[in-house]
Amino acid sequence: MRQELIYPGEDGYWIAEVPSLPGCISQGKTHAEALANIKEAIDLYIDVLREQGKPVPDDFSKLDFLAQE
Repeated sequence: MRQELIYPGEDGYWIAEVPSLPGCISQGKTHAEALANIKEAIDLYIDVLREQGKPVPDDFSKLDFLAQE
């Protein structure tokens, strides 16, 4: 399981992103929908990396993420 950030967007949708996977972003009308959508986006993102023979980045720990701020 990867760290996911989910927060309300300006347009009323919920935004979801994964810091350890640059550009892996999704959204949903509800928090639950955004969470489901980002889980699907994570799987697809990792599948594409593997198909391209690229390494899959490690997930950040909470402490790693906080240290980057």
